[in-house]
Amino acid sequence: MPLFSVGVNHKTAPVEIRERVAFAPARLQEALRELTAQPGVHEAAILSTCNRTELYCHADGPDVSVISAWLARHHQLAPDAILPYLYTFDDQSAVRHMLRVASGLDSMVLGEPQILGQIKVAYKDAQEAGTVGALLSRLFQHTFAAAKQVRTDTAIGASPVSVAFAAVTLAKQIFADLPSRTALLIGAGETIELVARHLHESGIGRMIVANRTVDRAHALASEFNGYAIALSEMPAHLSEADIVISSTASQLPILGKGSVESALKARKHRPMFMVDIAVPRDIEPEVGGLADVYLYTVDDLQEVIQESLKSRKAAAAQAEEIIDTQVTHFMGWLQSLSAVSTIRAYRSEAERTRDEEIANARRLLAQGRDPEQVMYLLARSLTNKLTHAPCIQMKQAGFEGRTELLLAARELFELKDTDS
Repeated sequence: MPLFSVGVNHKTAPVEIRERVAFAPARLQEALRELTAQPGVHEAAILSTCNRTELYCHADGPDVSVISAWLARHHQLAPDAILPYLYTFDDQSAVRHMLRVASGLDSMVLGEPQILGQIKVAYKDAQEAGTVGALLSRLFQHTFAAAKQVRTDTAIGASPVSVAFAAVTLAKQIFADLPSRTALLIGAGETIELVARHLHESGIGRMIVANRTVDRAHALASEFNGYAIALSEMPAHLSEADIVISSTASQLPILGKGSVESALKARKHRPMFMVDIAVPRDIEPEVGGLADVYLYTVDDLQEVIQESLKSRKAAAAQAEEIIDTQVTHFMGWLQSLSAVSTIRAYRSEAERTRDEEIANARRLLAQGRDPEQVMYLLARSLTNKLTHAPCIQMKQAGFEGRTELLLAARELFELKDTDS
């Protein structure tokens, strides 16, 4: 199988498993080079988000189980620990899966647009690591074009539904008086930017953005009249927050039970609403057991998200039709690659014959032969040599009754029926 994908997502694995197989951005290129060092793997790309980890490979030998075992080994897990949660696709089904993912049809939030940007980042990482070649590059470019067509030709993205939107919707259900509330946003990536935008549009009273890079936090906070702090300053400001929404790339929790207990004491146990969108999780699960804390993970947002999906169902059906067409186009290109060597050999043989006949014609001209006669001899000899092998094969096919070859020859050479 030249193409295949292996992965887990929000449908097949709980957050406890997804966070264990997530790839840290800082180590992603190292992992890509390690993956392409596996026997038979020529190209590879890794998509790692809060809702999925997927490996896309071009290979000509290894069983998918070899790649699954590498995934477990890379994360220091026993293969049996992740095997029940894995899915695999090969060839056409792998192409279809990638196009559906990029179009938001496989997302927790149907039609969400963030996944396309994440796939573009995955492609860029693989390019920088030197692990994509002609086949995967073509697949990624085809995927981007198909996802753009889905966005343009359907209403899949018409309503503002996303994990960020769902988190803010839930916050508004818990706190009806949003203009009098303070939100602490941890991280400064695309998801947190969307959260900030939705909170701002909903009239949040005050916004604090905490990030490891203060300049990035300041850039985001200033856009929405917020206040930027470093992560190290977060404990001093936690008690101010009614709403805490976190999405960072940290491999370890950055908000523990002790810090939240201290904040609740300072707040005199006024309730706090927390959403942990990150995978691996940013907030220790034990925080959810505290009184006066409402802690949600990405999996908990499913019910809120489902309510917002109704307007996208018809658009999803249209999108599937577009993807069917685009999969056919890509597989046609992929299958055409098998003809390349045959075409190259045919052209090479024809050019060799041409060069021989031109050389022979030049010798005749040098001997003083009539140019008109030399041109005639050149054309006749070239025609005879180019048609000799096909004619022999067609005569043999006729003798053996292989009509399918004769019909193929008529199609190949675009021959018209001369019997009439």
